[in-house]
Amino acid sequence: MKTHDRALSRLASNLSPEELRSEFLVTGLFRPGEISVHWWETDRTVMGGICPAAGELALGSPDALRAAYFLERREAGVLNLGGPGVVRVDGTEYKLDSYDALYLGRGAKSVVFASQNPAKPARFWLLSYPAHMAYPTRHVPFKGVEGARLGQRESANERTIYKLIHPGAFPTCQLVMGLTRLEPGSVWNTMPPHTHLRRSEIYLYFNLPAEQVVFHFMGRPQETRHLVVRDGEAVLSPPWSIHSGVGTSHYSFVWGMGGENQEFADMDPAPLSELR
Repeated sequence: MKTHDRALSRLASNLSPEELRSEFLVTGLFRPGEISVHWWETDRTVMGGICPAAGELALGSPDALRAAYFLERREAGVLNLGGPGVVRVDGTEYKLDSYDALYLGRGAKSVVFASQNPAKPARFWLLSYPAHMAYPTRHVPFKGVEGARLGQRESANERTIYKLIHPGAFPTCQLVMGLTRLEPGSVWNTMPPHTHLRRSEIYLYFNLPAEQVVFHFMGRPQETRHLVVRDGEAVLSPPWSIHSGVGTSHYSFVWGMGGENQEFADMDPAPLSELR
């Protein structure tokens, strides 16, 4: 993928819809029996979908990393969006139910993924950033995470945010990760929108019926654009871009961030009166 810098932020307002999709939308992530890994130069991000079928899938080291193994100089977060799965890290087995998360620290050499029931395969979403410290692997069961309710039914943005991997729970180098679930009848997320210049973000939309879509809004606040996003697709959100969306149905999404800081509330608001 191409570099996303200040020049591209100026060019984004003139890209065609297809060019915009090519730069900022990642598709084809969850293919049965495969690991699909993508590289984004912003904050040196690596993301991917891992969908084990009857056999196991081992996390290799892409040539672009120039590393002996994937996590030689990196940390990663894994979130299971499918049926019960297993992740084996240097011989230790972690069972991940739906929405469970797993933090992988720098230095873990062997990472293997499997589904407990191939008829109901796991769908692992992986997000990785460079790491300057080595922190231990952590399993985060979803059932033990307390969500924060936000929004109102009257404004169609009633939702619950779950912080899974974040400094308030345990230390990481860059990675912050969680998920948001919208209530039935609510379709707006992150409204009003914001930017955060000190870190980038990636949205992965899921639990969206096959015939429904999300209109994801991006771009500089005074030059907004949109992407049409379907279930299992991810949006790359550079630091200069707003990130918000509205669906034709309620849905969920995984959010993940890396960059200069980890402060969840470090946002630069983009008031509705200023959007263009």
